[in-house]
Amino acid sequence: MEAVPAAAKNRHPFPWLNLMVTEPFYLLHFLLFFSYFVARSSATLTLSSDLSYRLLRREIQGFLAFLVLVAVKMVREETWEAFIADTLLYAKGFLFAFALVIDYHLALCYLLGFLAIFVITQQPPYDGLGDCSQLTPLQLESLLTERSSSRFWLVEFRALCSSTYVRNSRIFPDLSVIYSNKNISFGIVDIGHFPNAAEKFGISLPGHLPTFILFEKEVEVARLPEFNYSEISAPKFTKKLLCQHFELDRRLIEYLSQ
Repeated sequence: MEAVPAAAKNRHPFPWLNLMVTEPFYLLHFLLFFSYFVARSSATLTLSSDLSYRLLRREIQGFLAFLVLVAVKMVREETWEAFIADTLLYAKGFLFAFALVIDYHLALCYLLGFLAIFVITQQPPYDGLGDCSQLTPLQLESLLTERSSSRFWLVEFRALCSSTYVRNSRIFPDLSVIYSNKNISFGIVDIGHFPNAAEKFGISLPGHLPTFILFEKEVEVARLPEFNYSEISAPKFTKKLLCQHFELDRRLIEYLSQ
């Protein structure tokens, strides 16, 4: 019988259930949504038959519309983090609308609950690194000047407090698994921990995060977003956009053909 690795023994069999219990963001949302069933059961005793029927009809219509929106987002979104963020936003909108039918005081309580969750917690980002290296600015400078290092370094400058980062936190690690090789390496620098690095690499805070820069040794080859980027023309970061902008497919083909 083969020995089971310690990491496998400690791995939770239901990772999403584990997240629901350990992450305040998911736990608070779960409790808030579950409370609707309690409020709904209590309201049934006091609502008139006509209002109860109208509420049930609105709930059925809202649930079907919610399923359609979720299905569309599941197809269009590249990451689970973005899908969950949009799904929770839609769910909160429908929950507020249902509560408004029951009583506007209940709707106001949910509105305050949503605001409290927004203030005290945030959605956790994807914590995997793929084949990326977590770097400090000094480590990055050292790697760019080493002769034995990779010819190219594609680096993501990010900040954990950014909602854009949370939604796209899985994209860069996923790309590193596919395109990382001896010719190009992937790195991550957390500007939140090293704010002085932003000026050194020409990154304006807080609007220009995340920023992706491709280095060839010590020379910057390309970056996304560009220097002339504005908040209005903010690009939506996708795997396809990063691959095209930094020509990752071409670089991979060139490496494999060597």
